[in-house]
Amino acid sequence: MLHCWEYRADAGYEWAGFSCYEYRNEVKNMDLQNKTVLVIGTGKSGIGAAGLLSKAGAKTILFDSNEKLNVEALKEKTAGISSLQLVTGTLPLELEEQVELLVVSPGVPIDSDMVVSFEKRGIPVWGEIELAYVFSKGEVIAITGTNGKTTTTTLVGEIMSAYKPSVFVVGNIGNPYTDIAMDTREDSVVVAEISSFQLETIHTFAPKVSAILNITPDHLNRHHTMECYVETKERIASNQTKEDVCVLNYR
Repeated sequence: MLHCWEYRADAGYEWAGFSCYEYRNEVKNMDLQNKTVLVIGTGKSGIGAAGLLSKAGAKTILFDSNEKLNVEALKEKTAGISSLQLVTGTLPLELEEQVELLVVSPGVPIDSDMVVSFEKRGIPVWGEIELAYVFSKGEVIAITGTNGKTTTTTLVGEIMSAYKPSVFVVGNIGNPYTDIAMDTREDSVVVAEISSFQLETIHTFAPKVSAILNITPDHLNRHHTMECYVETKERIASNQTKEDVCVLNYR
C-alpha cells in the first residue's frame, strides 16, 4: 500500500506531498462484505460509521478506550445495528489481529499509538467521510475553512434544495455523512461541511465543487505545524480534476 502520510517523530503525521493513486484504487476495489472492521469512537460519527458498515455486510467492532463509558446507553443507541460488537477500555489482542480495516472518528488523532500501530501493519485507515463517500451516489459540494463553514454549508444546502429534488446537508455540521450515504441517488447533491480532522483520513473523496473559505491558525495541538494544517485543508481538492471546481477566498 502506498501511504499518503509520512510519520515524523517531531511532528507526528504530515502530508507527504506525493501521488496516492495506488491506494485510491485499493480503496475503490475493497469489498467490505464479511470484513472485520474496527471503528474507533462512539460518538455520532462512530455510530454512523458502524451503521453503514452493518448495511454493507461487515463484521464491525465499535471501540472506545473510555472504561467509564455508559455501555448500556451505548447499546440503546446502537440497538438497530446488526453484527456489531461493542468493546470499551482495552481492545483484546485476538480482536485486534482480526481487523482488516480501521475507521477512525474525527476526534481520534492519526498519530495516536493505536492508529500508528495499525497503519504500520498495513491496515487501511479511513475516516467517516471516506467511508460514506465510497458508498454514496450523486455529486458532492464540500466546504472547509477555519471559520464560517457551518453558515456557508447551511446556506448552500438551502440554495441547492431550491433547485434539486434530493439534497443532503452533512458532515461536521452535526449530521453524519454515513447516516445518509445509502439513501443518495445519482441525482443527489450532498453538501458537506468538512473539518481538517476529517480531511486527514480521505483517500478517494472527490467533491464536484470544493471551497476553502479561509485558513488561520487553529488546531495546532493536533496538526503540530501551521504548514501541516494548511496542507490538510488543501486536501479537500486533492482528488479533483479539471472537470471540477475549487473556490478559493483570495484577498
